[in-house]
Amino acid sequence: MAGARRRRARRGPLRGDARARHADRARRDDPTGGAVSVLLAFDTATPDTVVGLRTADGATLGRRHRPADGERPGHVTQLLPLLTELLDEAGVGWDAVARIGVGVGPGTFTGLRIGVASARSLAAAGGAELVGVPTLAALAAAAPAGRVVAALDARRREVFAAAWDDATAAATGAAPSLPPVAVPPAELGGLVALAGVRVVGDGAVRYREALTAAGALVAPDDDAQHAVDPARLCDLAARATPGADVLPAYVRRPDAVPTALRGGR
Repeated sequence: MAGARRRRARRGPLRGDARARHADRARRDDPTGGAVSVLLAFDTATPDTVVGLRTADGATLGRRHRPADGERPGHVTQLLPLLTELLDEAGVGWDAVARIGVGVGPGTFTGLRIGVASARSLAAAGGAELVGVPTLAALAAAAPAGRVVAALDARRREVFAAAWDDATAAATGAAPSLPPVAVPPAELGGLVALAGVRVVGDGAVRYREALTAAGALVAPDDDAQHAVDPARLCDLAARATPGADVLPAYVRRPDAVPTALRGGR
């Protein structure tokens, strides 16, 4: 049995018309009229490399690589192996993947480039649908019901943040009441009321003192709600509408600006 599963699982994406035909066959009619059969979703906007797979029967598999303290993110070395592990565990090959969802940020400049470029390459290699998933929405969607702010550490003593009137709205792909911004945590309360509001994400962990001083609710540092959840990535990728350009949501200019963008200085 295990050997058969390994034989069925391919170690790389098919290319060209053959992959597109396989993707078409992988799609099944869905009673809700929306979901695709097998999808992959991943996010590299934070130091974690997070991947998820949703099977045709609705089961979700997930993997996460978290760098050790002081270690650089492992997106380049970890992303494809983690995706391959999920395909092997599910007993399917790349030819069964009908849709790929990728976290589009905001987040680290390098991480977003790696994630979006990888997703484009994998989708183009065989004709899978490609959709973008806002990283802050994936964070907020995993929070308990109620008003929620998702906040990621943006460095420069800022957070990338967005707010929803209810976490369940984020889970359905609804637009945030506060669109993504880059702001010092002490100033976030001037944009959205924080008293009694749950704030999630590594930005909430890093700037806990400033946020709780404004009345925000921040769970313990090791609480799962501070990390992007593979299942929520898959949920939002399944709900997304394909066809639009998938672009990184940088929110602000990168920390290191290439010479050409600085007018050649």
